[in-house]
Amino acid sequence: MKNLKYLIGIAVVLIIGFVFYKKVYIPKHTFETITPKKGNIPYEINGIGNVGAKNIYKIGALYGGKVYDFNLQAGDEVKKGEIVAKIDSVDLINQINAQKALIEKLKEDIKALENEKKSAEVNYKYQLDVFKKNAKLYKLHSISNLDFEKYKTAKDTAKIKISTLEDNIKALNKQIAQTKENIKGLQKRLKFYTIISPVSGYVTKKIAVNHQILPPNSTLVEIVNPKDVWVQTYIDTRISGDVKIGDKAIIKLRSSNKKYEGRVVDINPMNNPITYEREINVKFNKVPIPFYMEEQARVWIKIKNLKNVIKIPSKTIVFYDEKEGVWIVKNHKVFFKSIQILTRYKNEAGVRGLNIDDNIVIPNPKKVSLKNGMKIYND
Repeated sequence: MKNLKYLIGIAVVLIIGFVFYKKVYIPKHTFETITPKKGNIPYEINGIGNVGAKNIYKIGALYGGKVYDFNLQAGDEVKKGEIVAKIDSVDLINQINAQKALIEKLKEDIKALENEKKSAEVNYKYQLDVFKKNAKLYKLHSISNLDFEKYKTAKDTAKIKISTLEDNIKALNKQIAQTKENIKGLQKRLKFYTIISPVSGYVTKKIAVNHQILPPNSTLVEIVNPKDVWVQTYIDTRISGDVKIGDKAIIKLRSSNKKYEGRVVDINPMNNPITYEREINVKFNKVPIPFYMEEQARVWIKIKNLKNVIKIPSKTIVFYDEKEGVWIVKNHKVFFKSIQILTRYKNEAGVRGLNIDDNIVIPNPKKVSLKNGMKIYND
């Protein structure tokens, strides 16, 4: 009876062990495997950068004064020709009105001088007639030399007065012309007191506030046209030498999981002598709205196609013993094999160091951790 119980106990243990082996051990040690493929894969390089712009328009006040009608906020859209703000121009308008009043006064003065000139001309004609008559008498010795000189002086004085009045009228007309030029200058200056946006775009930074008193040449806002937005990325010069203007790129912003298509539009000819990096500017094909200046972004630039290279899924690549590589199955045992990654593109990687018939394990975090020489089962 005791032997029977003992045998039953052993049988139960064996059954449990068998079930555990079949249901737990084997599944935990069973992995999917794949073999590499040969083909073409795009060669990409990548770098980290920040959203910037080719042109940042600093819109400001040429002349100082109190700001009003300034209600724009960061992120607002602005159209070309739209009024951004106004600078208090009361003093300037008063100057213009004073100049206009001066012109009216000068015109009145000219009118008075012209009336006086008409009287002077009448007087001169009279004095000329008197002089002519007395000149004849003088020739006949009917009047003295003193009397003759008196009539001559009266005639000359009348003529000089006309000339003097004409010079005064000319001087006032010149003053009117100069005053009109002054008004034009003030009116031209007045236009700058209304601040107009020279481009369409979005306000990226608001520097001043409404009703603030500004000194001359102050910036109110910074505006960026979406067409000028790009990512300024910095890439090691050792791998950026093949990048060309027009190369296709993918941009991923830190604030989004979405990837945007773009292209290389500018390569800075100067390398950073400290970091040994090259500035490469990549524009969006379609700029995301809203965009945020200085936002961090990662950029992938497609340089060329690597032809007839060994390709494997990126998910098979692991980091083991401080090296990148894959797990290879041989005779149901796994061994780590380090590889050289030539490029990564989407879910694939082009690599060097594998054979086309290698049996590669697809790691699974739900299964046991792999170690060199471990026995596994593969599908």
